[in-house]
Amino acid sequence: MTRLRPEDLRSHAWYGDPGLRAFGHRSRTRQMGISAEEHLGKPVIGVINTWSEINPCHTHLRQRAEEVKRGVWQAGGYPVEMPAISLSEPFQKPSTMLYRNLLAMETEELLRSYPIDGAVLLGGCDKTTPALLMGAVSMDVPSVFVPAGPMLRGNWRGTVLGSGSDVWKYWADKRAGVIGDQEWSELEDGIARSPGHCMTMGTASTMTSAAEALGMTLPGAASIPAADSAHARMAAASGRLAVEMVWNDRKPSTILDRRAYLDAVTTVLALGGSTNAVIHLIAMAGRSRVELTLDDFDELSRRVPVLANIRPTGAYLMEDFFYAGGLRALLAQLRDLLHLDRINVTGRTQAEVLEGAEVYDADVIRPLDKPVWPEGGLAVLRGNLAPAGAVVKHAAADPRFHRHTGPAVVFDGYQDLQRRINDESLPITPDTVLVLRGAGPHGGPGMPEYGMLPIPDRLLKQGVRDMLRISDARMSGTSYGACVLHVSPESHVGGPLALVRDGDLVTLDVAERRLSLEVSDTELAERRAAWTPPTPAYGRGYGALYLSHITQAEEGCDFDFLAREGEVAAPEAH
Repeated sequence: MTRLRPEDLRSHAWYGDPGLRAFGHRSRTRQMGISAEEHLGKPVIGVINTWSEINPCHTHLRQRAEEVKRGVWQAGGYPVEMPAISLSEPFQKPSTMLYRNLLAMETEELLRSYPIDGAVLLGGCDKTTPALLMGAVSMDVPSVFVPAGPMLRGNWRGTVLGSGSDVWKYWADKRAGVIGDQEWSELEDGIARSPGHCMTMGTASTMTSAAEALGMTLPGAASIPAADSAHARMAAASGRLAVEMVWNDRKPSTILDRRAYLDAVTTVLALGGSTNAVIHLIAMAGRSRVELTLDDFDELSRRVPVLANIRPTGAYLMEDFFYAGGLRALLAQLRDLLHLDRINVTGRTQAEVLEGAEVYDADVIRPLDKPVWPEGGLAVLRGNLAPAGAVVKHAAADPRFHRHTGPAVVFDGYQDLQRRINDESLPITPDTVLVLRGAGPHGGPGMPEYGMLPIPDRLLKQGVRDMLRISDARMSGTSYGACVLHVSPESHVGGPLALVRDGDLVTLDVAERRLSLEVSDTELAERRAAWTPPTPAYGRGYGALYLSHITQAEEGCDFDFLAREGEVAAPEAH
C-alpha cells in the first residue's frame, strides 16, 4: 500500500494553504499553545471521548484519553480530544436507544467538519459502541475503537455478583420475601465496585467483543478489565496505531466487509451475547453498505455453539473470561467458522491475530466438543404475530417454554404493566403468556429494555422464576428468561401485536422458529379495521425527528436518511 504524504492528509486543506483562512487555522492553533513543529504535516487524530460524570461505565475515560494522546504524540501525530454525548445506560431515560443515532450523527459530523485525519473512539456502555462505529463507518476515516472494559466482579457475603443478572435474581428474591431490606442494601453496595461497563455478557461486553471481532480494535482489547493496567497500555497503543493507520489510509471500508459482519455474528452467538446485538450489527452493516439480515443470525445460530460460560447464559464473569484467555482464545476455538484471511485495524489477517492464542481455563471458555449450549442460543421467530420477525434468547430460558401455548394477558405500555402486574384479579398462572405492547421504536419511545416483564409477586412466592413473555421492546443483555423480543412490525405502527386480546392463545415453537396468535384471519381483519393509531409521544424537537425517520427492529432502528446511500460534500476549509 502506498504511504500517504503530508500534503495528502485531510487536515492539509485546513493548515497547508498559504492564504488567509489557513493563516487563521494555524494562528488559532498557536493560541492553544501548539507550535508549528508539533502539528504541521502530522496526522491530526480526533480522540472522540464519551466520558461523563453521570456515566459510571466511562468514569476512567478522562484518563484513558490522556493515554491515547500519549500514544499519538509518541507516533508523531497531533491528538485533539473531542467530547461527544455520553449514553449512560443506568441513568438516561426513556432509553439510550433513543439517542444512539444522535451520537452516531455527532461522531460523523465531528470527524467531517474538523481537520481530522483519523480517530480513536472511546466508549463501551451499551449503545455507545455501535453509535461511535456507525459514525466512523459513515465518515470513513481511519479509526480504531478503545473499549471501556468491564468492571471488576461484584461481591456480597462471599458470593460473586454480576451486574444486571444478579439484580434481577435478587430483586425476585426480595419480592418473594427470600431476602430483606438489609441484604438488599448490602447488595447495592457490593455489585458495582470499579469503573467499567457490565461484567456479565450484557450488551456492553457483547458489543465491544463484536467490535473486536469486526477488526476495529487492537486484538485482545475488548476483554481487558477497565481497572487493569493493561487497559491503559492498550489505550496508548491504540493512539500509536491510529497514526500508522492514517499514513497507510487504512479506513473502515477496507476492513468491514460482509465477512467481517458474519464473523461478528458468529462471535456474538458463541458468547451467548445480548439480543441487542441483532439490532446494532444490522444497523452497522447498513452503514457499511453490507447486507445483514435476521436470517443470517438464525442460520449461524443453528451451527455456532455457545462456548463462553458467562452470565446470564453461563456461570462466570468477564474478569474470569480475561484470565481464561479472553476473546482471542474464544475466537481461536472458532477458527474453522471464521474468515481468517480478512484484515483488522493493524493490517494483519485474522489468522495472524489468532496465532498463539490459548485457553487457560476450559470451563470458562469451552471447547467445541463441550459447549455451554449446542447452538448459538438465539432464535429468529416468524409467524402471524411477527411477520417481520422477533428474537428469543432461548439458551437463557427455561426449556419448558421452548414449545408452549398459553392464554395472553395484555398490557398497553410499561405504566400499565407496572400498575396491574400484581392485580390478583388478573387470571395469571405459570402458563399465562404476558404480552407487552407499545414498547417498540415508536411506542417506547426508543424501544426501551422492558422485555423482561416482571413475574407477579404471588407467583414468585410460589417459586415461579420464568414465564413466557412477549413484547416489541428490547431487554438488557444481562437479562434472562423466556422473553420474546423485537416483535415486528411493532404495535404502534399497526403490527399484529396491537390486535392481541386477553385470553387469546399464543404459541411459541423455538424448533419451528414460529410465533403465532391462534386467532382466525377473519377475526384479525375485524380487529384491524377497528384499530386506531396511538398519539405520537413527541410533537417537536429531537424526539419528533426520531419518530419521523426511525426504522423497525429488523432494519436496525437506524434513521432512514442515515442508512441510505448518497454522497456528502466535503466541507470547504474556509
